[in-house]
Amino acid sequence: MRSKLLTGSLFAALLIGLGYFLTLPQDPLIKANHEHFQYTGRVDFSSPEMPVFSWPGTMIQTGFTGRSIALVMDDHYGMNYFNVFIDQDWDNPIVIKGEKGKKTYPIAYSLSDGEHVLTITKRTEGEEGATTFYGVLLADDGQLTAPPPRPERRIEFFGDSITSGMGNEGPEGGPDDNKAEKNNFLAYGAITARNLDAEYVSTSQSGVGLMTSFVGFTMQEFYDQLSAIDDNNSVWDFNRWTPHVVVINLFQNDSVLVEERLDPVPDDEQRIAVYYDFVRRIRGHYPEAYIICTLGTMDASKPGSPWPGYIHAAVDRWKAEADDKRIDVMIFEFKDFYQHPRVRHHRENAEVLTAYIKDKMGW
Repeated sequence: MRSKLLTGSLFAALLIGLGYFLTLPQDPLIKANHEHFQYTGRVDFSSPEMPVFSWPGTMIQTGFTGRSIALVMDDHYGMNYFNVFIDQDWDNPIVIKGEKGKKTYPIAYSLSDGEHVLTITKRTEGEEGATTFYGVLLADDGQLTAPPPRPERRIEFFGDSITSGMGNEGPEGGPDDNKAEKNNFLAYGAITARNLDAEYVSTSQSGVGLMTSFVGFTMQEFYDQLSAIDDNNSVWDFNRWTPHVVVINLFQNDSVLVEERLDPVPDDEQRIAVYYDFVRRIRGHYPEAYIICTLGTMDASKPGSPWPGYIHAAVDRWKAEADDKRIDVMIFEFKDFYQHPRVRHHRENAEVLTAYIKDKMGW
């Protein structure tokens, strides 16, 4: 994947020099509540003309005509990064670094005549803050058209930094915490969803666990929020979007922290019980979904680790007690890599998970 990193101010200055704004009017703005904007993920529509989104992987799509297009957004903390694709060219994103305040981000100029597709995805996650989307500016003769149809299949992932894509574009052996190198679009879940032509939602947060976390809350306090910013009082309506497949990838952070942070240290039964409880919660929201409980590929899944066994025990108990036949365990193979998985690991894991889902779902 080749990408070009742009900020609103730098790219605007470049395009002014090219005479871009002679063809791109600053007004009228095509507002975010236009019928041809298609949103995927947990988006706050309290103000329909100014929707707010914070979860990694949140997607906005629309079709458009005209030779140029710009986005208008306000990145609340100025810390988020976004992929922007023209005509679903997934290998060549334009990468935007968000800026505080209502800013214009010119994306493309001198496009070919005819219809195009705009896709925006959030690379980063709730800890980088929320973003308000105001809409787009088109060339004088441009208009929005219908977006691509939604996929019929739907998959949701509940996870931690592995699922968010922390550090996945970083060099092996390099740091894991560069925000510009966090790209949810190239995490295993997003790749799996594209492999299966499925609509994708990532309910994930770096550092989160089920018993203890590197952040100040557990997944049980976080997974049901509309906003992904810390532990808050927002409430997600699970009836708004229902997946066919749910993937749970948790316990990596618990495996690191339970011995040093919890007193008394949870015994095996307590570790099994907390996972069982989370499965029960997810099944309560999604009675018909096929649930895959996984772990990896960091060191919680390495040979000899007890953590995959806790997951197996919890799921076996749930299956027996609830007579639930639509749940299984599939543990990713440890790659002997002790950092956050890089893109190559995510791609390998996505191939494994894709094959598993195809087999179980007949997709």
